[in-house]
Amino acid sequence: MTPSASPPPTGAGPVPLARAARLRPGARVAVVAPSGPVPAERLDAGLDVLRGWDLDPVVAPHARDVHPDLGYLAGRDEHRAQDLQNAWCDPSVDAVLCARGGYGAHRMVDLLDWTAIRAAGPKVFVGSSDTTVLHEAFALRAGFSTLLGPMVAAETFLKDPATQEALRATLFAPETVRTLGLETAASLVPGRARGVTYGGCVSLLAADLGTPAARTSARGGLLVVEDVTEDPYRIDGILTRLLRSGALEGIAGVVCGSWEGCGPYDRVRAVLADRLGTLGVPVVEELGFGHGPSTLTIPLGLPAVLDAPSDGRRATLTVDVPALI
Repeated sequence: MTPSASPPPTGAGPVPLARAARLRPGARVAVVAPSGPVPAERLDAGLDVLRGWDLDPVVAPHARDVHPDLGYLAGRDEHRAQDLQNAWCDPSVDAVLCARGGYGAHRMVDLLDWTAIRAAGPKVFVGSSDTTVLHEAFALRAGFSTLLGPMVAAETFLKDPATQEALRATLFAPETVRTLGLETAASLVPGRARGVTYGGCVSLLAADLGTPAARTSARGGLLVVEDVTEDPYRIDGILTRLLRSGALEGIAGVVCGSWEGCGPYDRVRAVLADRLGTLGVPVVEELGFGHGPSTLTIPLGLPAVLDAPSDGRRATLTVDVPALI
């Protein structure tokens, strides 16, 4: 897909999307805060990590803001949207990295000029959690592949060397990280499936249902999901809503990550088996991404193979092509 091509229709299943160029030493990367406010000391520490990779990080003008009335937002909606818009459309910026999640991306996603973003072409975009709505928008409104990965001011990124290395390798040498899966990755429902990856934080996917330009079909896709601090009954409700809406009809497989703070994992696992096991497709658990203590970087919008062995071997997700060109 060329940058000027139309984005895929929301009623179609996931299709391979346009990839961005890999980063090179000296690349200029913009750090934005589309959701919650960012602790200054953690942002500064994350910027130091990026500089250690020989990147040139530039903090967006409003990334350190706090909304004057709604303290759970990193500044006003229009300012958060403006930062992301300007960074994407600036030809000197090679990548846009999110500082943290929290809440707020749903409030600003429709303020973005998606025609201008599409015309600017694909760039590296990294985020997770609340930025799931932006991953979906980049896929559906612009036709761009993105990276579900750790954020610059997230504690996991700052404290876990393996998390840092997974992102660094994806950004600079993506061909070295095509097969993904920590030692915890196991088969919840065995099988093998091929499809295009999409997803993120499952509660955000459910919240997107019925909104303008939302995905209405995922037929043939590989659903990538995780969440944080949602009780098992809440996860049940979220998955049930996706099932009842038809949003999971025809998907090829499911890739589950971490469920940090969601209660004892055996209770979470029972919900996943009950709700996802009815789909009749391979399901992998604990692949190793999301809000856990160590997390991989998962390419979204790319064709991949999900391998969920029945003999107890480690499950894997293997993308057909490197995440970046």
